[in-house]
Amino acid sequence: MLPIASLLASLLASLLAPLLAPLLLSSPAGGTNVLLIVADDLGWGDLGCYGSEHIRTPHLDALAEDGLRFTAAYAAAPVCSPSRAGLLTGRTPYRVGVFDWIPPEHPMRLPASEVTLAELLKGAGYATSFFGKWHLDGEFPVRGPRDHGFDYAFAHAGNTHHLDPEGFFRNGAAVETSGYSCRVVADDAIRWLKARDAERPFFQLVAFHEPHEIVESPPELVENYPEYTGTEPLYYANVEHLDQAVGDLLEALDELELARDTLVIFTSDHGPAEFEPGYRGRSHGSAGPFRGKKWTLWEGGLRVPFVVRWPGQVEPGVIEEPVGSIDLLPTIAEICGVDPPERVALDGSDVSKLLRGGELEREKPLHWHYYGPWSGPQSVLRDGDWVVTTDWTFRKEGRGRIGPGDLEGIPGAELTDALRLYDVVRDPHQDTDLAAKEPERLERLGALLRAAHEDVWEDLRAWPDPYSRDRR
Repeated sequence: MLPIASLLASLLASLLAPLLAPLLLSSPAGGTNVLLIVADDLGWGDLGCYGSEHIRTPHLDALAEDGLRFTAAYAAAPVCSPSRAGLLTGRTPYRVGVFDWIPPEHPMRLPASEVTLAELLKGAGYATSFFGKWHLDGEFPVRGPRDHGFDYAFAHAGNTHHLDPEGFFRNGAAVETSGYSCRVVADDAIRWLKARDAERPFFQLVAFHEPHEIVESPPELVENYPEYTGTEPLYYANVEHLDQAVGDLLEALDELELARDTLVIFTSDHGPAEFEPGYRGRSHGSAGPFRGKKWTLWEGGLRVPFVVRWPGQVEPGVIEEPVGSIDLLPTIAEICGVDPPERVALDGSDVSKLLRGGELEREKPLHWHYYGPWSGPQSVLRDGDWVVTTDWTFRKEGRGRIGPGDLEGIPGAELTDALRLYDVVRDPHQDTDLAAKEPERLERLGALLRAAHEDVWEDLRAWPDPYSRDRR
């Protein structure tokens, strides 16, 4: 006869088995699933959940309602290629040698020696996949996502058409596509989800091309905005179409009973493009209350939508604490139980405690460097409510700015005396420079900005050839 304890244990197991079976079947083996969705040129104010009164974004609004909506989230850079480099590595893009957008056949690229989030998770047993805009190698498809930790890749080099997009490669083989880009990308991502090894947790990065120029949208969605003129309806419809594609992905998670086991993050690569009459002229993105747009280090060039849904772990709400896409690698690594790269200077911080309602423990202030041809600050650092900015001069005579790959003279960069100080909580448009009124704060933050800049360039100086690097 079995002991009483054994009989009770057996009875309890038989009663709980029907309840636990669905959980056991749908839970990932060894970690939380991660779906990271990145829009292209989407402005902070382009979604209903961020205050848009005219663009229809019900799926993203619902995602924000079910999760955390961050009001002070920042891209890693104000332009696409360096922003994506920072997102994948947790490192300031200049530190890894990605200084600007990467044109076709340009030697600039994300170096093979950089450890990406995909590589970390793949090494921990995750199935990893990439879909959409890569834009991290001028020689794509010779090199691409599969060289940086993604098992599967359905990608194009950089910019393409929204309608019948060209230049897609699936695992290195050219693929012809038809339809609209966001649907093409979402459909392939959903196919991968359904065909993946269900015994392994997954990391899926879906990088949409919408609403980047040149904007093309379904006519039936354009008709949803009859009260607007010119090319505005085309842009608004493009964002709505992006929202629908995101809705398709979220619906697939529900159908596959993966939603409760999946950390979903939605963001944009940087602020919205400037409207330029006579040049494409279809960008009507909103930076909300912030100054500046794409290509600048004003708040409007860096602030992005940032929504996190993590069922059972994240309580819905709004977070005003500053975070950045640069924080994704250390944060997701912590959530998934993976060690961050060793002997590598990370600029992002683990913000997983913040997601769970705790206090943020940031090791380094958020900082940015971009020597672009457009007006605005070239280095920025945020600490608390405050942002300090500056421009740079160069010891080499005649040096005014740099373009992609133009490194000569950069290690000799010097701060000008034109440090500017803004309280971006009370003055989000950065209209009032408080440097003269806050000399002690200015001195402290200026020192932090100088130290951050020097730290980045000290790392960069160690690599004599910026495009042939291998630290491994």
